[in-house]
Amino acid sequence: MIVPLLAVMIAMDPGWSVGTVAQPDDVVLEVGGMVSLGDGSIMVCTRRGESWVIEQAFSDEPVYTLYADGLHEPLGLLKEDGWIYAVQRGELSRMRDVDGDNRIDQIETVCDDWEISGNYHEYAFGPRIDKEGNFWVTLNKPFGNEPFGKANWRGWAVRISPEGKMEGACSGLRSPAGIEISPGGEVFYTDNQGEWCGASKLAHLEVGDFHGHPHGIDSSSLDASLVEHPGEVPDGLLMPEVVGEIPHFKLPAVWFPYDRMGRSPSGMVWDTTGGAFGPFEGQVYVGDQYAPIVMRVDLEQVEGHWQGACFPFLEGFDCGITRLSWAEDNGSPVLLVGMTDRGWPSLGSRSDGVQHVRFNGQVPFAVKTMRARPGGFRLTFTESVDSETAHPDSFTMRSFTYRLHSPYGSPEVDVDEPVIESVKILEGGLVLDIQVEGLREGYVHELEFPGLRNGDGDELSHERACYTLIRVPGS
Repeated sequence: MIVPLLAVMIAMDPGWSVGTVAQPDDVVLEVGGMVSLGDGSIMVCTRRGESWVIEQAFSDEPVYTLYADGLHEPLGLLKEDGWIYAVQRGELSRMRDVDGDNRIDQIETVCDDWEISGNYHEYAFGPRIDKEGNFWVTLNKPFGNEPFGKANWRGWAVRISPEGKMEGACSGLRSPAGIEISPGGEVFYTDNQGEWCGASKLAHLEVGDFHGHPHGIDSSSLDASLVEHPGEVPDGLLMPEVVGEIPHFKLPAVWFPYDRMGRSPSGMVWDTTGGAFGPFEGQVYVGDQYAPIVMRVDLEQVEGHWQGACFPFLEGFDCGITRLSWAEDNGSPVLLVGMTDRGWPSLGSRSDGVQHVRFNGQVPFAVKTMRARPGGFRLTFTESVDSETAHPDSFTMRSFTYRLHSPYGSPEVDVDEPVIESVKILEGGLVLDIQVEGLREGYVHELEFPGLRNGDGDELSHERACYTLIRVPGS
């Protein structure tokens, strides 16, 4: 029996509505990956090793067909050239249905050159294809004891050629639960707070980067490595100071402050809908495995480094989120939200499932973008700000950073309170330039704006933005 949950609504911004893909009582959708197949059909793979084709996914009675089972904890799907690519724990595979019955007829190994030891936390995420046609996969480091020995390439992002040759592209990753290619072709990943990772983050992956965690650095000596060994990793330095010690250490594009922006970021997607999903085209939506929320990230490249602001966006889903993916229903974009709490704690009322989000046309009063400028920031809004409320007293700001150290996570350290000196109103209140005394490169600048109102006296849909300022323009 299928339980019809399609119309379940979530308490969130009224501009978006949420439904749930109904599922049979005997199907457990511990989502590891999702991909749209077109015509209202989607494919979902699960941590139990199953892959399901769900036809009429947005109807009251979707049709489930078991496409494949026996996979080894697949944590990502990609549709490409008639194949479905899946990352299993120990290999990148490709599968296809030849006779059109929604069941697997052929499976091939593309690459199995990375190692696993048997530790439960040796997850593999991906794949995604870069603009040169290479696959990217991120490999979790193990947790706890390693009774079967240490495996190579753990804590790495690996790049795999179309012919299946693997190279170690970036090291120093911890728990890299999400990987995605931007519309411009750049590779980004999310990582979870823990030892040697002071806070959760979104970071740009470039060949040769070291991202801070020393667990897998010995693999730098292997022939397939493209990363120089960082040497002894300093324990206890402030993150901005590490750049001076390790030249190829990569600071993130965005830090996600603990609890104010989730705890464990996971899958992400860029908004490429041309405005059909709301006013945030070109931004990144990021899920969280602990908090049932989707965050929003506005990125820009300054002095050669990606950086930007994160904002609260949607909250109140049924479970922690592992994957986000786009689909289409009757010509409109639908954001698929894949969930499971298996293996980690999660807020929410359920343990697994797929929900979907649609924009209903009601644009919220919100900060649209936050961009760095010499001496401050430029904020753009979805509606004009009432000029009577656009003054320095309507804002507060904190700046802080984290330590690169061996303990689990980092407190916010070297905290300061930059001064909002002035506010300039532009474009009839759609743009505000705020002048700030005390900007610091390499620090998060957390801006709150509880005093701002629109012309109707309405408050903003959110009152916080956290900008990771790696470079000040023109500094």
